[in-house]
Amino acid sequence: MNSPVVSSRGRQLALIAALLGWMFDGMEMGLFPLVGKDALRELLGQDAAQNRLDLWYGIVLACFLVGAATGGVLFGWLGDKLGRVRAMTLSILTYSLCSGLSAASQSPEQLAILRFLGALGMGGEWALGVALVMELWPGASRALMAGLIGAFGNLGYLICGGIALGLNHTEAGQVESWLRSTGMPPAWATALTAHRHWRLLFLVGAVPALLTMFIRLLVPESDKWTREKDAGKASYWSERDLLGVLVGCAAAGGVISLWAIPEGGLDFWVRVAGSLVGLVVVVAGYLYPARRYLARSGLSPEVRVRTLGRMLLGAGLSGVPLLGTWAGLMWMYQWVGKLPSGDVADAKPLMQIVSSVGAALGCLIGAFLSVPLGRRPVYAALCLLSMVSMIAFYRLNTDYGVVFVLSAGVLGLVSASFYGWLPLYLPELFPTAVRATGQGFGFNFGRIIAAAGNLQMANLLALFDNDYAQACALVAGVYVVGLILIAIAPETQGQPLPE
Repeated sequence: MNSPVVSSRGRQLALIAALLGWMFDGMEMGLFPLVGKDALRELLGQDAAQNRLDLWYGIVLACFLVGAATGGVLFGWLGDKLGRVRAMTLSILTYSLCSGLSAASQSPEQLAILRFLGALGMGGEWALGVALVMELWPGASRALMAGLIGAFGNLGYLICGGIALGLNHTEAGQVESWLRSTGMPPAWATALTAHRHWRLLFLVGAVPALLTMFIRLLVPESDKWTREKDAGKASYWSERDLLGVLVGCAAAGGVISLWAIPEGGLDFWVRVAGSLVGLVVVVAGYLYPARRYLARSGLSPEVRVRTLGRMLLGAGLSGVPLLGTWAGLMWMYQWVGKLPSGDVADAKPLMQIVSSVGAALGCLIGAFLSVPLGRRPVYAALCLLSMVSMIAFYRLNTDYGVVFVLSAGVLGLVSASFYGWLPLYLPELFPTAVRATGQGFGFNFGRIIAAAGNLQMANLLALFDNDYAQACALVAGVYVVGLILIAIAPETQGQPLPE
Protein backbone atom coordinates (compact mmCIF):
# COMPACT_ATOMS: atom_id res chain seq x y z
CA MET A 1 0.00 0.00 0.00
CA ASN A 2 1.34 3.45 -0.90
CA SER A 3 1.12 6.08 1.82
CA PRO A 4 -0.14 9.54 0.80
CA VAL A 5 2.39 12.30 0.33
CA VAL A 6 1.72 15.16 2.72
CA SER A 7 1.00 18.44 0.96
CA SER A 8 2.80 21.72 1.61
CA ARG A 9 -0.29 22.99 3.45
CA GLY A 10 -0.34 19.85 5.57
CA ARG A 11 3.30 20.31 6.56
CA GLN A 12 2.59 23.93 7.50
CA LEU A 13 -0.39 22.95 9.66
CA ALA A 14 1.69 20.29 11.39
CA LEU A 15 4.42 22.82 12.08
CA ILE A 16 1.93 25.35 13.50
CA ALA A 17 0.38 22.71 15.76
CA ALA A 18 3.77 21.52 17.00
CA LEU A 19 5.06 25.07 17.61
CA LEU A 20 1.94 25.94 19.60
CA GLY A 21 2.34 22.69 21.52
CA TRP A 22 5.95 23.55 22.41
CA MET A 23 4.92 27.08 23.37
CA PHE A 24 2.38 25.68 25.81
CA ASP A 25 5.03 23.20 26.99
CA GLY A 26 7.14 26.22 27.90
CA MET A 27 4.26 27.74 29.83
CA GLU A 28 3.80 24.46 31.70
CA MET A 29 7.51 24.26 32.59
CA GLY A 30 7.71 27.92 33.56
CA LEU A 31 4.73 27.92 35.91
CA PHE A 32 6.15 26.31 39.03
CA PRO A 33 9.54 28.08 39.18
CA LEU A 34 7.60 31.33 38.90
CA VAL A 35 4.91 30.65 41.53
CA GLY A 36 6.38 27.76 43.53
CA LYS A 37 7.44 29.83 46.53
CA ASP A 38 4.01 31.47 46.86
CA ALA A 39 2.18 28.17 46.35
CA LEU A 40 4.23 26.33 48.96
CA ARG A 41 3.96 29.21 51.42
CA GLU A 42 0.18 28.89 51.26
CA LEU A 43 0.09 25.09 51.27
CA LEU A 44 2.71 24.60 54.02
CA GLY A 45 1.70 27.61 56.11
CA GLN A 46 3.30 31.00 56.52
CA ASP A 47 5.44 29.79 59.43
CA ALA A 48 7.07 26.93 57.46
CA ALA A 49 10.86 26.81 57.83
CA GLN A 50 12.99 27.70 54.82
CA ASN A 51 14.62 24.26 54.67
CA ARG A 52 11.16 22.66 54.46
CA LEU A 53 10.21 25.02 51.64
CA ASP A 54 13.43 24.16 49.79
CA LEU A 55 12.80 20.44 50.30
CA TRP A 56 9.29 20.61 48.86
CA TYR A 57 10.40 22.90 46.05
CA GLY A 58 12.89 20.20 45.06
CA ILE A 59 10.33 17.40 45.47
CA VAL A 60 7.72 19.07 43.25
CA LEU A 61 10.33 19.83 40.59
CA ALA A 62 11.58 16.24 40.79
CA CYS A 63 8.04 14.85 40.40
CA PHE A 64 7.56 17.08 37.37
CA LEU A 65 10.82 15.91 35.81
CA VAL A 66 10.07 12.23 36.49
CA GLY A 67 6.62 12.67 34.97
CA ALA A 68 8.13 14.25 31.85
CA ALA A 69 10.62 11.39 31.53
CA THR A 70 7.85 8.80 31.91
CA GLY A 71 5.64 10.65 29.46
CA GLY A 72 8.43 10.80 26.91
CA VAL A 73 8.66 7.01 26.92
CA LEU A 74 4.91 6.34 27.24
CA PHE A 75 3.71 8.78 24.58
CA GLY A 76 6.74 8.03 22.42
CA TRP A 77 5.56 4.41 22.42
CA LEU A 78 2.05 5.56 21.51
CA GLY A 79 3.47 7.70 18.71
CA ASP A 80 5.34 4.78 17.18
CA LYS A 81 2.38 2.42 17.70
CA LEU A 82 -0.67 4.59 16.89
CA GLY A 83 0.79 7.55 14.99
CA ARG A 84 2.32 10.92 15.85
CA VAL A 85 -0.86 13.00 15.56
CA ARG A 86 -3.15 10.84 17.71
CA ALA A 87 -0.59 10.53 20.47
CA MET A 88 0.22 14.25 20.38
CA THR A 89 -3.45 15.10 20.81
CA LEU A 90 -3.66 12.91 23.92
CA SER A 91 -0.43 14.33 25.35
CA ILE A 92 -1.55 17.97 25.08
CA LEU A 93 -4.94 17.15 26.57
CA THR A 94 -3.22 15.42 29.50
CA TYR A 95 -0.96 18.28 30.52
CA SER A 96 -3.66 20.91 29.94
CA LEU A 97 -6.22 19.28 32.22
CA CYS A 98 -3.71 18.46 34.96
CA SER A 99 -2.31 21.98 34.93
CA GLY A 100 -5.80 23.38 35.41
CA LEU A 101 -6.51 20.92 38.21
CA SER A 102 -3.29 22.03 39.97
CA ALA A 103 -5.12 25.25 40.80
CA ALA A 104 -7.31 23.26 43.21
CA SER A 105 -4.37 21.77 45.18
CA GLN A 106 -4.88 21.75 48.95
CA SER A 107 -1.53 20.27 49.97
CA PRO A 108 2.02 20.04 48.60
CA GLU A 109 1.44 16.31 48.03
CA GLN A 110 -1.55 17.01 45.77
CA LEU A 111 0.42 19.65 43.87
CA ALA A 112 3.34 17.25 43.37
CA ILE A 113 1.04 14.49 42.05
CA LEU A 114 -0.74 16.82 39.63
CA ARG A 115 2.57 18.23 38.40
CA PHE A 116 3.72 14.66 37.78
CA LEU A 117 0.57 13.79 35.82
CA GLY A 118 0.69 16.98 33.79
CA ALA A 119 4.34 16.39 32.97
CA LEU A 120 3.44 13.01 31.45
CA GLY A 121 1.74 14.83 28.60
CA MET A 122 4.31 17.60 28.39
CA GLY A 123 7.21 15.14 28.03
CA GLY A 124 5.30 13.18 25.42
CA GLU A 125 4.41 16.22 23.34
CA TRP A 126 8.07 17.21 22.99
CA ALA A 127 9.10 13.87 21.52
CA LEU A 128 6.04 13.52 19.30
CA GLY A 129 6.20 17.05 17.92
CA VAL A 130 9.89 16.69 17.11
CA ALA A 131 9.33 13.36 15.34
CA LEU A 132 6.37 14.71 13.34
CA VAL A 133 8.04 17.93 12.20
CA MET A 134 11.41 16.39 11.39
CA GLU A 135 9.74 13.68 9.30
CA LEU A 136 7.46 16.06 7.38
CA TRP A 137 10.02 18.74 6.54
CA PRO A 138 12.95 18.20 4.13
CA GLY A 139 16.49 17.77 5.42
CA ALA A 140 17.62 21.27 4.54
CA SER A 141 14.99 22.71 6.91
CA ARG A 142 15.96 20.65 9.96
CA ALA A 143 18.19 23.29 11.57
CA LEU A 144 15.47 25.94 11.30
CA MET A 145 12.89 23.52 12.66
CA ALA A 146 15.13 22.58 15.60
CA GLY A 147 15.77 26.22 16.43
CA LEU A 148 12.06 27.02 16.31
CA ILE A 149 11.29 24.08 18.59
CA GLY A 150 13.48 25.51 21.34
CA ALA A 151 12.52 29.12 20.64
CA PHE A 152 8.77 28.50 20.91
CA GLY A 153 9.27 26.55 24.12
CA ASN A 154 10.92 29.63 25.60
CA LEU A 155 8.20 31.85 24.16
CA GLY A 156 5.90 29.96 26.52
CA TYR A 157 8.14 30.94 29.45
CA LEU A 158 7.96 34.55 28.27
CA ILE A 159 4.17 34.54 28.02
CA CYS A 160 3.90 33.00 31.49
CA GLY A 161 6.17 35.69 32.92
CA GLY A 162 4.27 38.41 31.05
CA ILE A 163 0.92 37.27 32.49
CA ALA A 164 2.37 37.24 36.01
CA LEU A 165 3.87 40.71 35.52
CA GLY A 166 0.55 42.04 34.25
CA LEU A 167 -1.30 40.58 37.24
CA ASN A 168 1.20 42.23 39.60
CA HIS A 169 0.32 45.62 38.13
CA THR A 170 -3.45 45.36 38.35
CA GLU A 171 -5.13 47.32 41.08
CA ALA A 172 -5.72 45.47 44.34
CA GLY A 173 -8.93 43.47 44.11
CA GLN A 174 -9.48 44.27 40.42
CA VAL A 175 -8.95 40.72 39.16
CA GLU A 176 -11.06 39.29 41.98
CA SER A 177 -13.88 41.73 41.16
CA TRP A 178 -13.76 40.77 37.49
CA LEU A 179 -13.91 37.06 38.34
CA ARG A 180 -16.92 37.66 40.57
CA SER A 181 -18.62 39.60 37.78
CA THR A 182 -18.51 36.46 35.61
CA GLY A 183 -20.67 34.66 38.16
CA MET A 184 -17.83 32.86 39.91
CA PRO A 185 -18.52 32.16 43.61
CA PRO A 186 -16.76 34.78 45.80
CA ALA A 187 -14.78 32.12 47.69
CA TRP A 188 -13.34 30.79 44.44
CA ALA A 189 -12.44 34.26 43.18
CA THR A 190 -10.66 35.03 46.45
CA ALA A 191 -8.73 31.74 46.39
CA LEU A 192 -7.63 32.22 42.76
CA THR A 193 -6.20 35.68 43.40
CA ALA A 194 -4.56 35.08 46.80
CA HIS A 195 -0.79 34.75 47.19
CA ARG A 196 0.13 36.53 43.96
CA HIS A 197 -2.45 34.70 41.82
CA TRP A 198 -0.61 31.37 41.72
CA ARG A 199 -3.83 29.35 41.43
CA LEU A 200 -5.09 31.57 38.61
CA LEU A 201 -1.84 31.07 36.68
CA PHE A 202 -2.19 27.30 36.94
CA LEU A 203 -5.78 27.58 35.72
CA VAL A 204 -4.54 29.44 32.64
CA GLY A 205 -2.45 26.34 31.93
CA ALA A 206 -5.65 24.52 30.91
CA VAL A 207 -6.01 26.67 27.79
CA PRO A 208 -3.90 24.38 25.53
CA ALA A 209 -6.71 21.81 25.63
CA LEU A 210 -8.35 23.89 22.89
CA LEU A 211 -5.42 23.06 20.60
CA THR A 212 -6.32 19.36 20.53
CA MET A 213 -9.39 19.92 18.33
CA PHE A 214 -7.28 21.76 15.76
CA ILE A 215 -4.72 18.95 15.73
CA ARG A 216 -7.23 16.14 15.28
CA LEU A 217 -9.16 17.89 12.50
CA LEU A 218 -6.42 19.51 10.42
CA VAL A 219 -2.97 18.07 11.07
CA PRO A 220 -1.85 15.22 8.75
CA GLU A 221 -0.01 12.13 9.89
CA SER A 222 3.68 11.69 9.08
CA ASP A 223 4.01 9.92 5.71
CA LYS A 224 7.23 8.27 6.94
CA TRP A 225 5.36 6.73 9.89
CA THR A 226 2.49 5.72 7.62
CA ARG A 227 4.90 3.79 5.41
CA GLU A 228 6.28 2.03 8.49
CA LYS A 229 2.75 1.14 9.56
CA ASP A 230 1.87 -0.13 6.07
CA ALA A 231 4.97 -2.32 6.22
CA GLY A 232 3.66 -3.84 9.46
CA LYS A 233 6.43 -2.51 11.67
CA ALA A 234 4.07 -0.68 14.05
CA SER A 235 2.62 -4.05 15.07
CA TYR A 236 5.92 -4.98 16.74
CA TRP A 237 5.01 -2.68 19.65
CA SER A 238 3.16 -4.53 22.42
CA GLU A 239 1.01 -3.05 25.19
CA ARG A 240 2.44 -5.57 27.68
CA ASP A 241 5.85 -3.95 27.32
CA LEU A 242 4.53 -0.83 29.04
CA LEU A 243 4.70 -2.74 32.32
CA GLY A 244 8.42 -1.99 32.17
CA VAL A 245 7.65 1.74 32.08
CA LEU A 246 5.33 1.31 35.07
CA VAL A 247 8.09 -0.44 37.04
CA GLY A 248 10.58 2.25 36.06
CA CYS A 249 8.20 5.02 37.08
CA ALA A 250 7.56 3.33 40.44
CA ALA A 251 11.31 3.09 41.01
CA ALA A 252 11.72 6.79 40.22
CA GLY A 253 8.95 7.58 42.70
CA GLY A 254 10.77 5.47 45.27
CA VAL A 255 13.94 7.51 44.79
CA ILE A 256 11.99 10.73 45.36
CA SER A 257 10.42 9.22 48.49
CA LEU A 258 13.84 8.36 49.91
CA TRP A 259 14.84 12.02 49.82
CA ALA A 260 11.42 13.31 50.89
CA ILE A 261 11.78 11.64 54.31
CA PRO A 262 12.67 14.37 56.84
CA GLU A 263 16.29 14.77 57.86
CA GLY A 264 17.27 12.25 60.52
CA GLY A 265 14.63 9.76 59.44
CA LEU A 266 16.98 7.79 57.19
CA ASP A 267 20.75 7.48 57.00
CA PHE A 268 22.34 9.48 54.16
CA TRP A 269 24.18 6.48 52.70
CA VAL A 270 21.02 4.40 52.76
CA ARG A 271 19.40 7.09 50.63
CA VAL A 272 22.37 7.10 48.25
CA ALA A 273 22.45 3.30 47.91
CA GLY A 274 18.69 3.13 47.42
CA SER A 275 18.87 5.89 44.80
CA LEU A 276 21.56 4.06 42.80
CA VAL A 277 19.54 0.85 42.80
CA GLY A 278 16.43 2.80 41.87
CA LEU A 279 18.12 4.49 38.92
CA VAL A 280 19.28 1.13 37.56
CA VAL A 281 15.68 -0.14 37.73
CA VAL A 282 14.44 3.06 36.07
CA VAL A 283 16.86 2.65 33.16
CA ALA A 284 15.92 -1.02 32.70
CA GLY A 285 12.18 -0.29 32.92
CA TYR A 286 12.17 2.63 30.50
CA LEU A 287 14.32 0.75 27.99
CA TYR A 288 12.18 -2.38 28.16
CA PRO A 289 9.60 -1.45 25.45
CA ALA A 290 12.36 -0.55 22.98
CA ARG A 291 14.30 -3.72 23.77
CA ARG A 292 11.25 -5.89 23.19
CA TYR A 293 10.37 -4.06 19.96
CA LEU A 294 13.90 -4.49 18.61
CA ALA A 295 13.88 -8.19 19.51
CA ARG A 296 10.65 -8.72 17.51
CA SER A 297 11.74 -6.63 14.53
CA GLY A 298 14.26 -9.15 13.23
CA LEU A 299 17.09 -6.61 13.17
CA SER A 300 20.63 -7.83 13.62
CA PRO A 301 22.15 -7.90 17.11
CA GLU A 302 24.57 -5.15 16.05
CA VAL A 303 21.72 -2.80 15.08
CA ARG A 304 19.83 -3.55 18.29
CA VAL A 305 22.86 -2.86 20.46
CA ARG A 306 23.64 0.34 18.56
CA THR A 307 20.07 1.63 18.93
CA LEU A 308 19.96 0.98 22.69
CA GLY A 309 23.41 2.47 23.08
CA ARG A 310 22.31 5.63 21.29
CA MET A 311 19.26 5.88 23.53
CA LEU A 312 21.57 5.88 26.57
CA LEU A 313 23.93 8.33 24.88
CA GLY A 314 21.00 10.64 24.11
CA ALA A 315 19.94 10.45 27.76
CA GLY A 316 23.40 11.53 28.88
CA LEU A 317 23.71 14.34 26.33
CA SER A 318 20.24 15.60 27.34
CA GLY A 319 20.78 15.07 31.06
CA VAL A 320 23.77 17.41 31.23
CA PRO A 321 21.95 20.61 30.13
CA LEU A 322 18.73 19.55 31.87
CA LEU A 323 20.56 19.11 35.17
CA GLY A 324 22.29 22.44 34.63
CA THR A 325 18.91 24.07 33.98
CA TRP A 326 16.77 22.49 36.71
CA ALA A 327 19.36 22.22 39.50
CA GLY A 328 21.16 25.43 38.59
CA LEU A 329 19.35 28.07 36.57
CA MET A 330 15.83 27.38 37.92
CA TRP A 331 16.95 27.99 41.50
CA MET A 332 17.69 31.63 40.70
CA TYR A 333 13.99 32.25 41.30
CA GLN A 334 14.49 31.14 44.90
CA TRP A 335 17.81 32.98 45.22
CA VAL A 336 16.61 36.39 44.05
CA GLY A 337 14.35 36.81 47.09
CA LYS A 338 17.40 36.54 49.36
CA LEU A 339 19.32 39.32 47.60
CA PRO A 340 19.16 43.02 48.53
CA SER A 341 16.15 44.60 46.74
CA GLY A 342 15.18 41.20 45.33
CA ASP A 343 12.11 40.39 47.42
CA VAL A 344 9.68 42.28 45.18
CA ALA A 345 6.73 41.00 43.17
CA ASP A 346 8.18 41.95 39.76
CA ALA A 347 11.58 40.30 40.24
CA LYS A 348 10.66 36.77 39.14
CA PRO A 349 8.43 37.72 36.17
CA LEU A 350 11.07 40.13 34.85
CA MET A 351 13.80 37.52 35.22
CA GLN A 352 11.66 34.98 33.41
CA ILE A 353 10.83 37.35 30.56
CA VAL A 354 14.42 38.45 29.96
CA SER A 355 15.94 34.99 30.35
CA SER A 356 13.27 33.59 28.00
CA VAL A 357 14.12 36.11 25.29
CA GLY A 358 17.78 35.18 25.64
CA ALA A 359 16.93 31.47 25.63
CA ALA A 360 14.81 31.75 22.46
CA LEU A 361 17.71 33.43 20.65
CA GLY A 362 20.08 30.82 22.04
CA CYS A 363 17.98 27.95 20.67
CA LEU A 364 18.10 29.41 17.16
CA ILE A 365 21.84 30.06 17.43
CA GLY A 366 22.58 26.57 18.78
CA ALA A 367 20.72 24.93 15.89
CA PHE A 368 22.07 27.12 13.08
CA LEU A 369 25.71 26.91 14.20
CA SER A 370 25.49 23.12 14.13
CA VAL A 371 25.05 23.12 10.35
CA PRO A 372 28.39 24.65 9.27
CA LEU A 373 30.42 23.78 12.38
CA GLY A 374 29.16 20.26 13.08
CA ARG A 375 27.06 18.81 15.92
CA ARG A 376 29.90 17.72 18.19
CA PRO A 377 32.00 20.94 18.19
CA VAL A 378 28.93 23.08 18.90
CA TYR A 379 27.82 20.90 21.85
CA ALA A 380 31.34 21.03 23.34
CA ALA A 381 31.46 24.82 22.97
CA LEU A 382 28.04 25.17 24.62
CA CYS A 383 29.25 23.09 27.59
CA LEU A 384 32.24 25.38 28.14
CA LEU A 385 30.24 28.59 27.72
CA SER A 386 27.40 27.37 29.96
CA MET A 387 29.79 26.41 32.75
CA VAL A 388 31.52 29.82 32.65
CA SER A 389 28.27 31.83 32.40
CA MET A 390 26.57 29.96 35.27
CA ILE A 391 29.53 30.33 37.62
CA ALA A 392 29.82 34.02 36.69
CA PHE A 393 26.10 34.63 37.22
CA TYR A 394 26.03 33.15 40.71
CA ARG A 395 29.42 34.37 41.92
CA LEU A 396 29.47 37.94 40.53
CA ASN A 397 25.90 39.09 41.25
CA THR A 398 25.48 40.43 44.77
CA ASP A 399 22.18 42.30 44.56
CA TYR A 400 19.05 42.55 42.43
CA GLY A 401 19.00 45.21 39.73
CA VAL A 402 19.39 45.83 36.01
CA VAL A 403 22.73 44.02 35.82
CA PHE A 404 21.23 40.97 37.55
CA VAL A 405 18.28 40.79 35.16
CA LEU A 406 20.45 41.26 32.05
CA SER A 407 22.94 38.64 33.21
CA ALA A 408 20.00 36.25 33.70
CA GLY A 409 19.23 36.86 30.03
CA VAL A 410 22.81 36.00 29.06
CA LEU A 411 22.70 32.83 31.16
CA GLY A 412 19.41 31.88 29.51
CA LEU A 413 20.85 32.50 26.03
CA VAL A 414 23.88 30.28 26.59
CA SER A 415 22.41 27.46 28.67
CA ALA A 416 19.24 27.11 26.57
CA SER A 417 21.14 26.81 23.27
CA PHE A 418 21.21 23.06 23.93
CA TYR A 419 17.44 22.97 23.41
CA GLY A 420 17.90 24.04 19.79
CA TRP A 421 20.75 21.55 19.35
CA LEU A 422 18.99 18.50 20.85
CA PRO A 423 15.92 18.51 18.52
CA LEU A 424 18.35 18.63 15.60
CA TYR A 425 20.70 15.89 16.78
CA LEU A 426 18.53 13.31 18.55
CA PRO A 427 16.27 12.50 15.54
CA GLU A 428 19.43 11.88 13.51
CA LEU A 429 20.38 8.98 15.80
CA PHE A 430 17.31 6.78 15.20
CA PRO A 431 15.44 5.17 12.27
CA THR A 432 11.80 6.08 11.66
CA ALA A 433 10.35 2.98 13.34
CA VAL A 434 11.83 3.86 16.75
CA ARG A 435 12.40 7.61 16.37
CA ALA A 436 9.66 8.85 18.72
CA THR A 437 10.56 6.25 21.34
CA GLY A 438 14.33 6.68 20.95
CA GLN A 439 14.45 10.45 21.16
CA GLY A 440 11.63 10.46 23.72
CA PHE A 441 13.74 8.28 25.97
CA GLY A 442 16.93 10.17 25.15
CA PHE A 443 15.65 13.65 25.91
CA ASN A 444 13.20 12.87 28.65
CA PHE A 445 15.29 10.35 30.55
CA GLY A 446 17.69 13.24 30.93
CA ARG A 447 14.98 14.68 33.17
CA ILE A 448 15.40 11.70 35.55
CA ILE A 449 19.05 12.65 35.82
CA ALA A 450 18.00 16.24 36.44
CA ALA A 451 15.43 15.10 39.03
CA ALA A 452 18.04 13.05 40.90
CA GLY A 453 20.38 16.05 40.98
CA ASN A 454 17.60 18.46 41.88
CA LEU A 455 16.71 16.34 44.92
CA GLN A 456 20.21 17.00 46.25
CA MET A 457 19.80 20.77 46.19
CA ALA A 458 18.29 20.91 49.68
CA ASN A 459 21.32 18.98 51.01
CA LEU A 460 23.72 21.11 48.98
CA LEU A 461 22.12 24.29 50.30
CA ALA A 462 22.36 22.98 53.86
CA LEU A 463 26.05 22.22 53.28
CA PHE A 464 26.65 25.82 52.20
CA ASP A 465 24.43 27.39 54.92
CA ASN A 466 21.66 28.20 52.39
CA ASP A 467 24.08 30.06 50.13
CA TYR A 468 22.37 29.60 46.76
CA ALA A 469 25.29 31.23 44.94
CA GLN A 470 27.84 28.64 46.07
CA ALA A 471 25.50 25.67 45.66
CA CYS A 472 24.32 26.56 42.14
CA ALA A 473 27.81 27.52 40.97
CA LEU A 474 28.94 24.05 41.99
CA VAL A 475 26.20 22.51 39.83
CA ALA A 476 27.89 24.07 36.78
CA GLY A 477 30.53 21.34 37.02
CA VAL A 478 28.06 18.97 35.32
CA TYR A 479 29.03 20.45 31.95
CA VAL A 480 32.40 18.71 32.24
CA VAL A 481 30.50 15.42 31.90
CA GLY A 482 29.00 16.76 28.67
CA LEU A 483 32.48 17.32 27.25
CA ILE A 484 33.31 13.66 27.93
CA LEU A 485 30.07 12.32 26.41
CA ILE A 486 30.26 14.34 23.20
CA ALA A 487 33.78 12.99 22.61
CA ILE A 488 32.31 9.50 22.06
CA ALA A 489 29.15 10.60 20.19
CA PRO A 490 28.82 10.07 16.41
CA GLU A 491 28.91 13.08 14.08
CA THR A 492 25.75 13.33 11.93
CA GLN A 493 26.44 16.58 10.08
CA GLY A 494 25.19 16.50 6.48
CA GLN A 495 23.49 13.11 6.81
CA PRO A 496 19.78 12.45 6.06
CA LEU A 497 17.46 11.11 8.73
CA PRO A 498 17.92 7.32 9.04
CA GLU A 499 15.12 5.30 7.45
